[in-house]
Amino acid sequence: MAFLEQGGITIWVIAALSVLTTALILWKILRLVSMGAWSGAATEEAVTLWVAGDPEAARRRLERRKSLRARLASAAIAARMSESYSKDDAREETERVARIELARARAGLRALELIATIAPLLGLLGTVLGMIAAFQALQEAGARADPAALAGGIWEALLTTAAGMAVAIPASMALTWFESVVDSVQSDMENAATRIFTHTPPRAIAVRAAE
Repeated sequence: MAFLEQGGITIWVIAALSVLTTALILWKILRLVSMGAWSGAATEEAVTLWVAGDPEAARRRLERRKSLRARLASAAIAARMSESYSKDDAREETERVARIELARARAGLRALELIATIAPLLGLLGTVLGMIAAFQALQEAGARADPAALAGGIWEALLTTAAGMAVAIPASMALTWFESVVDSVQSDMENAATRIFTHTPPRAIAVRAAE
C-alpha cells in the first residue's frame, strides 16, 4: 500500500493493468488448451488416411474432435466430398472456416498488445509528473532546499517507470508466446488443407459420384 501511495494515481492505474494482464494470460492459456492448440495427432492421422485413399475413415477420425486443426480438416474433407461444392467453392468454404477458427484463437491478443504498449508510457507519464512536482518543491524551497528531500521525490517518481516496465515485460513475453502458438496452429492448418486439396482419393471420387 505504501508503494501505491507513493506512486500516485498513475501507479494505481498500472496496478489495475497488472491484474488485468494476469487475468488475460490465465484466460488465454485455458482457452488455447480448450481449443486444442497443442493437440494435432488426430488431425495428422485423418489427413494421412485421406491421402491414403480412405476418406470415410478420415472423417470418422475427426468426429467429435473440437481442436482448431481438427475443425479445419473436418470442414475441408466435408467440402471436398460434398457434391454441392466445386473444388474452388470447397476451397473458399475451407478458408472461411480457417478465418473463423484463427480469429477465435487470436482473441485477447490485441488487449495484451495494448497493455504492453501503454504500461511503460503510463510509467513514464507518472515519472514526468513526479519530477515536475519535485522540481516545483525545489523552486519553492529556494536556498533552503534539502537535497535529500529532492532525491526522495525523484526516486518516488521513478517508481512508476519501474512498475510500468514490470507490467509491460510479462505482457510482451506472453503476447509473443501466444502469437507463436497461433502461428504454429495456422501453419498446421494450412498444411492439412493443402494436403486435402491436392489429393483426391479414388473413394472420395466414387462417393461424390454416388451422391
